[in-house]
Amino acid sequence: MEPLKFSNAYPSSEELDSLEFRKVVCKGVFDDKNSIYVGPRSRSISGVTENGYYVITPLMPIHDYPDSVSSPILVNRGWVPRSWKEKFLEASHDEPFADPLPSPSQADGTRSWWRFWSKKEPVSSEDQVPSITPNEVIGVVRGSEKPSIFVPANDHESSQWFYIDVPSIARHCGLPENTIYVEDVNENVNPSNPYPVPKDVNTLIRSSVMPQDHLNYILTWCATAFLLAS
Repeated sequence: MEPLKFSNAYPSSEELDSLEFRKVVCKGVFDDKNSIYVGPRSRSISGVTENGYYVITPLMPIHDYPDSVSSPILVNRGWVPRSWKEKFLEASHDEPFADPLPSPSQADGTRSWWRFWSKKEPVSSEDQVPSITPNEVIGVVRGSEKPSIFVPANDHESSQWFYIDVPSIARHCGLPENTIYVEDVNENVNPSNPYPVPKDVNTLIRSSVMPQDHLNYILTWCATAFLLAS
């Protein structure tokens, strides 16, 4: 099935349910400074298990770009190792983000992204920002995870996210609770820039989790709980 070109605004709960597992293609620009990291999540590479995180980033609309999403969506861009997260946080802190519209965290005491569409100041030709290259996401619409008893509660105050709770993550990013959440499954990964690693689309349709996966999760969460308690 061809991906649905998705540019819709916020759907109702009924529409959201009908969209789950639907493959979509979305265009916008990533607001990297508002990325959150969910984990730790283990990944086995060549028989070696490494801890890392899922990185979830708002994909923002591009003003006057016809194929852009009309409202922000949340994108799970895939898995990254712990070392990548630390380097990326340093880089995103030092480099300015050329946002097509101000990010939610810059809102004037409201944290509502849409206010910036209605209050645009005239821009001189000298002050115009360079053209923006859109990010294209091919992914699957998903919902929140249902954490097991071994998973700690999320602590958004300290930006510790142990499982995917879409409404809470959306609120943290200054977006409505019914913001669409998409998991990237694009297989065209640039070898020179291998992270984040998108999810394997086959894992999204499995009805059960293999026993070894259960064991990996239990060991990961127990280790996390021990570190938090010490």
